[in-house]
Amino acid sequence: QLHSDLDKGVGSVKYTLSGDGAGTVFTIDETTGDIHAIRSLDREEKPFYTLRAQAVDVDTKKPLEPESEFIIKVQDINDNEPKFLDGPYVASVPEMSPVGAYVLQVKATDADDPTYGNSARVVYSILQGQPYFSIDPKTGVIRTALPNMDREVKEQYQVLIQAKDMGGQLGGLAGTTTVNITLTDVNDNPPRFPKSIFHLKVPETSHVGSAIGRIRAVDPDFGKNAEIEYNIVPGDGGNLFDITTDEYTQEGVIKLKKPLDFETKKAYTFKVEASNLHLDHRFHSVGPFKDTATVKINVLDMDEPPVFSKPMYTMEVYEDTPVGTIIGAVTAQDLDAGSSSVRYFMDWKNDVDSYFTIDATEGTIATNELLDRESTAQYNFSIIASKVSNPLLTSKVNVIINVLDVNEFPPEISVPYETSVCENAKPGQVIQTITAADKDLSPAGQRFSFKLSSEASNKPNFTVHDYRNNTAGIETRRNGYSRRQQELYFLPIVIEDSSYPVQSSTNTLTIRVCRCDSDGTIQSCNVEAIFLPVGLSTGALIAILLCIVILLVIVVLYVALRRQKKKDTLMTSKEDIRDNVIHYDDEGGGEEDTQAFDIGALRNPKVIEDNKIRRDIKPDTLRFTRHRPPAEDNTDIRDFINQRLQENDVDPSAPPYDSLATYAYEGNGSVAESLSSIDSLTTEADQDYDYLSDWGPRFKILADMFGEESYNPDKVT
Repeated sequence: QLHSDLDKGVGSVKYTLSGDGAGTVFTIDETTGDIHAIRSLDREEKPFYTLRAQAVDVDTKKPLEPESEFIIKVQDINDNEPKFLDGPYVASVPEMSPVGAYVLQVKATDADDPTYGNSARVVYSILQGQPYFSIDPKTGVIRTALPNMDREVKEQYQVLIQAKDMGGQLGGLAGTTTVNITLTDVNDNPPRFPKSIFHLKVPETSHVGSAIGRIRAVDPDFGKNAEIEYNIVPGDGGNLFDITTDEYTQEGVIKLKKPLDFETKKAYTFKVEASNLHLDHRFHSVGPFKDTATVKINVLDMDEPPVFSKPMYTMEVYEDTPVGTIIGAVTAQDLDAGSSSVRYFMDWKNDVDSYFTIDATEGTIATNELLDRESTAQYNFSIIASKVSNPLLTSKVNVIINVLDVNEFPPEISVPYETSVCENAKPGQVIQTITAADKDLSPAGQRFSFKLSSEASNKPNFTVHDYRNNTAGIETRRNGYSRRQQELYFLPIVIEDSSYPVQSSTNTLTIRVCRCDSDGTIQSCNVEAIFLPVGLSTGALIAILLCIVILLVIVVLYVALRRQKKKDTLMTSKEDIRDNVIHYDDEGGGEEDTQAFDIGALRNPKVIEDNKIRRDIKPDTLRFTRHRPPAEDNTDIRDFINQRLQENDVDPSAPPYDSLATYAYEGNGSVAESLSSIDSLTTEADQDYDYLSDWGPRFKILADMFGEESYNPDKVT
């Protein structure tokens, strides 16, 4: 309850409340000042509330006292049980651990107020899992409660842990969790053989390295503590066998180290020891962690194939050995009790085997064809031996025959040489070093000798210097060589080997004379270079030739352009000579004055009406549109003049002044007939204008114009 000293109990004071939970969790009586909770409170949700209260005058609404702040604390009750937030738990502890060995610590959490009463004081206990484990009631540490717990007896344990508040008193709340505890393995058990003697039967034909039997020791431990190592105890027969461990089954696998022979020994006895690889020193007192068993092996008699006296045979034969010569023999025996005869034959795989034959009874090998070491230097084939009593039992052996060389090929120059000599060479200068090669198999210490042939030794050009190491040098014997006199020299060289019988060959070395500079560097070996001027390089000659070609191209283009221009001028002159209109601006000098007026206009009855040019004013342009006259009947020139006159009379663009035009009209029935080509059915090429010169002085100009050059239609393109 809130109360103000100014409150006289007459209802003049009003109380207000604000802050955390005001109006939602707490409410206040405005008249009495009583504070009430209007819903349930949870300390774990909010442990306290901060509120502010004030007394206000009812009439004036003004505060009677300053605002005061107070805190409401929520008092805790035991309404939350302990909880294992990390449960359920999984733990492990080694087997055979002593009492009190640490296993795991569990922890329960109580949401109640630990500072108020015993609501949050937790006590731990075991509900299930005794007497194997114990727990500290305060700390929750779980420990072993029994000694020597054996994993091989029981491996998994499930322990039920309880946590109770109120210090474990009656009425406290409790929570539980499960702890799964596993006993981990330790090497506390030695391996043991289930029996002391193992009997094995092995055929004498078993292959070396093959597994002939298995034995096993039992170890109840797990994982690496159960890994077993097997060893053969040195003694009778142990050196013929070996034993290894199968890592998956932990069995001892007995393998054969050497071949068995029933006729030599029929049984073997030895001991095998099994021991752990990983020992635990804490259990040494238990005893040795190993066990021993006896293995007896009985060898079974088998019908075996023949056995060769050697694992491989190597023979040698000269390549010139005659066919049928015996070069060696192979031997095989039947080692069984009832010895049987042996037959030999070749293992035919390819044509190489046909070079040799074998005697089926004696096993001798002879040549069947002539051998050539240069073709095949070594033969490798197989011989098969079988028992006569049981042909299915066979054995095989490899035979290697090396073909020995016979000196039958002469030595030759190893590679083709391109030898050259400078024109300015000095005597004694080495121009080439040569080597030789022999197709025969050269024995150790074989040497080749070089010399000139007898016919070349007398010539004073070149000589051969033998270096005594299977090489020789070609040296010059004179001062200077001339390509003009001789460009190529052919030098015969005799090469001999040192084998028996001695083989030799004559090899011709071609020497080319070349032009060199002062340092001996070859500049040119071509024949054409002999006639070139001294001091002029190939690059300069190419540049000169290129310039000449460019000049020729320019000249050809210039001539072609001139010819084309001349043709164009001729065509223009031929086509426009009759239709050219000559304009003038004077009255002229009469009918013989053709410079002032062009009579060509008289020949064209259809003058373009749009092209009206004043004849008394010199026009700016001299171009007129040319029309082809229509093919129509000849009309009188007078009709044409009258028509043009009428057109000019009605033409508003005609000059307002008089213009004088003189027409040289002959009239109808001219002796020379019409000069117009309108009705001419012949081409210009068919016209002959020589008759114009016979018409008198009036047609002199026309005769000169049409006869000044002959018309050639073939030039028109």
